[in-house]
Amino acid sequence: MLEIGWFSAKLFFKGKLIREPQYFWRQTAIGAAISFLLLIVPLFLHLPLWLTVVLSSVTTGTIMPFLLQDFRMK
Repeated sequence: MLEIGWFSAKLFFKGKLIREPQYFWRQTAIGAAISFLLLIVPLFLHLPLWLTVVLSSVTTGTIMPFLLQDFRMK
């Protein structure tokens, strides 16, 4: 299992793992931006930090599979 992860990481850093890197980074940036907004905006509403972290994490974990549903690897 660790060998598969290590091999995938090596291919990723060599740029040989992802078929369309621009699509991958754009979708990841969209997910990160949504997560950041869900982390910052509730803090201005004076919600507890633990609640905003949980809300942001759960929402981002839920939307990322939909954002990367067309992700293809080589």
